[in-house]
Amino acid sequence: MPPFPSPRAVADFSDRLLAHDLPELPADRRRAAVDFAGRRIEGLPSPVRIGVGLVAATTSGLGRLAGPGRVVRFAARRPVPVLSEYVRLVRSLAYAFVWETWPDTAPDGTPAATAP
Repeated sequence: MPPFPSPRAVADFSDRLLAHDLPELPADRRRAAVDFAGRRIEGLPSPVRIGVGLVAATTSGLGRLAGPGRVVRFAARRPVPVLSEYVRLVRSLAYAFVWETWPDTAPDGTPAATAP
């Protein structure tokens, strides 16, 4: 039986959300943060994971219809019940990873070595 939620759906949404929120975060760091968030979501208790999976499947389906970038931009900016909680979950996990791993990262994701 395939895992639920789909790791690919969660990773795609997480990657696009981080690219939207932290546009200067290097791809390798973004990938590490997305992987971290995915591992933590896989470890959620079953009832919560089912809810996250339903939202992930919905955003993935909407992304196929309207475009994944549009769905992420909409979700990132608008407080839609349930969808906003998914965004907050991904952000909290990914942001915590980024700033715990690379504490000198600028608010736009610029690494400390290249920050002005």
